[in-house]
Amino acid sequence: MTGPIGLPVRRLPWPMSADATAAAQVTREWLVTNGLGGYASGTVAGVMTRRYHGLLIAALPAPHGRTVMLSHLSAQVRWPDGRRRELGGREWVGADADVVGRLVEFRLEGGLPVWRYQVDGVTLERRLLFSHLQNTVHVIFELIEGGPIELALRPSVNFRAQEAPVSEPLRRGYQFDAIEDRYAITLPSSGLPPLRMLLRARDATFTLKTTRIDSVLYPVEESRGYHAHGDLWSPGYYRCALATGERAGFVASTESFETMAVLGPVEAHRLEIYRRQRLLAQAAPEARHGTAAELVLAADQFIITPAGRFQDATRARAAGDAVRTVIAGYHWFTDWGRDTMISLEGLTLATGRHGDAGEILRTFAHYVRDGLIPNMFPEGENDGLYHTADATLWFFHAVARYVSLSHDELTLSTLYPTLKVIVDAHVRGTRFGIRLDPDDGLLTQGADGYQLTWMDAKVDDWVVTPRRGKAVEINALWFNALRLMADWAGQAGDPDAGVYRTRAQTAQESFNRKFWCAAREHLYDVIDGEPATSGATNDARCRPNQLLAIALPHAVLAPDRWPAVMRAVRTHLLTPVGLRSLAPGEPEFKSRYYGDLRARDAAYHQGTVWGWLAGPFVDAWLKVYPDDVEGARRALAGFEAHLDDACVGSVSEVFDADAPFTPRGCVAQAWSVAELLRVLVALERRTAEPWRPVRDPADRGASG
Repeated sequence: MTGPIGLPVRRLPWPMSADATAAAQVTREWLVTNGLGGYASGTVAGVMTRRYHGLLIAALPAPHGRTVMLSHLSAQVRWPDGRRRELGGREWVGADADVVGRLVEFRLEGGLPVWRYQVDGVTLERRLLFSHLQNTVHVIFELIEGGPIELALRPSVNFRAQEAPVSEPLRRGYQFDAIEDRYAITLPSSGLPPLRMLLRARDATFTLKTTRIDSVLYPVEESRGYHAHGDLWSPGYYRCALATGERAGFVASTESFETMAVLGPVEAHRLEIYRRQRLLAQAAPEARHGTAAELVLAADQFIITPAGRFQDATRARAAGDAVRTVIAGYHWFTDWGRDTMISLEGLTLATGRHGDAGEILRTFAHYVRDGLIPNMFPEGENDGLYHTADATLWFFHAVARYVSLSHDELTLSTLYPTLKVIVDAHVRGTRFGIRLDPDDGLLTQGADGYQLTWMDAKVDDWVVTPRRGKAVEINALWFNALRLMADWAGQAGDPDAGVYRTRAQTAQESFNRKFWCAAREHLYDVIDGEPATSGATNDARCRPNQLLAIALPHAVLAPDRWPAVMRAVRTHLLTPVGLRSLAPGEPEFKSRYYGDLRARDAAYHQGTVWGWLAGPFVDAWLKVYPDDVEGARRALAGFEAHLDDACVGSVSEVFDADAPFTPRGCVAQAWSVAELLRVLVALERRTAEPWRPVRDPADRGASG
């Protein structure tokens, strides 16, 4: 089904099922972003369950970072005879709302949330959007039938950093200012900008009636072992009249009133719809319909211009560029180098955003230090952290995919000196013990107190997945990078082309000799590592990392061993929503990712399913079985239904390792969305047929 001029619509009747429990109804969430890293998010039912839920989490310059500025907007329908009905969520504060308006449908129109309520003969819709590249949120109410009515809206706040616990006390000194129809909430002692508010509606008034809302429960925080009760403050409430067909638009922002006055909510909605139509129009033809089209819009949520990096912005503007990066996941991740490079093709190249891809690569190239790109940028800071062994090697892969699809040879020539520096630094040895072993030409890595691969869970001094040594995916990426450098050096007339080619050959010979585990007929996960409990320095546990030895464009593994690796991965790791991070039956295997931080980290890479790994699986499958496109499709069997779950219209970070594969972690993850979109486009290009979800219970792996 499509919405305004071709935009996809995902429609959820509400409640989801007749026997759904109240708890089940608050597990569906929604997300709207602003291209700066800011967002609005909550549950479909209107109940706040996470510290990250709110209608305006503004992306502010350092040292603030993302900040919860508007927590909630209660809405109430009122009739002349005195009846009052709350529209979902927690009860109206300071008024008698003995009946709650019934939510009958939730839908995403072009990725934007719309709620439809029915109460006492009245049908009312609420929709929400952000102004792109502004910290400005619009909430639009439209009376579809019934009425006339009065609509009352009460905003509530507790200004705090998004990561701060909800139990953080309300600070004293909130100040409420009114100039004509413009209202602002300020906390002078905080250094934060005011929260400015407008209501565009007929007969709009504001009633000053301050209220403290004590001990609001955030149940997801409670289940994750965090403080779960917090207080909010409200200065009063708006009222306006609505007749059938009329709209009322509430606007909240940290921008100036002059900026807010430029666009009314209706025009802001029209322009945002147009922006989304353009996103679909520029995407690859195979991504303009169906599930892929929804993922194009989901992908847009992760590509941002980071707020407050003024030096970067100045440098980029001087070169005719813009600073671009990728938010790894909502709600709590910032931009991570590894996630960005893995996601780049799906987020930008499959979506036709080649300019953004180039800007992302050039932005990260500026941050190369000692031959490494940053692992991540902490919230509210301008400088990156570099504790990663694989992000920089993924950078080579991302550059190659960008150049092959964009034909931007100028960017390649600009980045080439940096790429040479990176290779030289790895050969000499760089931070965190990342270095070439001259005896076999393979990369080793490891330093006390650090986890340098993507399996990086660590609790205090406990390293959950120790992988110091020569990790299988690091060396698959290293070989791929050397082969790419040999090709690029040859094109540039660089005499080092032969050096890169020789290093690649040495690495490949050593890899095939040393990583093959004959007893298990798959690859070791780590070799020459720290002695395990058994005393062995080679880790034979079955993990998905070995897939990259086949899936990457330059595959380091000898083709005669591909089928055996695929059998092991398919049998032990494949699920309908990605790959397990560890095979069932291994002593450390955990089937659920749940509980407090220690319990979750103990399971994070010890069985937990990762959605992004479906991408490398499909790549490897089609190399081993090039005619079995249906087999590749079956690997994606569970994702269509998942788009109705967790964050509606997006893909979660992780899932439990056993059925029903409950989604966990971040509700919207960049590389999950990117890799699913990338392979959907690739599969459709192979068959020239629309992708359809295939549900074949017999083809779900050992425990699927």
